[in-house]
Amino acid sequence: MAHIVLEDMEFFAYHGVMPHETELGNTFVITLDMEVDITKAAASDVLDDTINYQLIYNAIRKQMDIPSKLIEHIGQRIVDKLMNKFPRIKSLTLRLSKLNPPLGGKVDRVTIILEGHRD
Repeated sequence: MAHIVLEDMEFFAYHGVMPHETELGNTFVITLDMEVDITKAAASDVLDDTINYQLIYNAIRKQMDIPSKLIEHIGQRIVDKLMNKFPRIKSLTLRLSKLNPPLGGKVDRVTIILEGHRD
């Protein structure tokens, strides 16, 4: 097993509870750590024997394009989609951050961490 990590993917999206968040949008950052068996790919040097990072990114981008009020909702949608669509993923940890959340003071980001596991 190995960990494949897509770090600090940045998305501009329209998530939030406040009207200005859904109108003006905000920046979100995602780091995805996937546990994957890379044994076959390490020997074969063939893309089909591992996880295609572009397909992972595209699946995340598609979920980020669907407006939601809560980052908890977005995060769980991403975890569910990846676990269902990519059977090579044994487990994953998703970090989803909303930059400069409107909390009435200086806050760099708010982050949720979600996990997905295969039985």
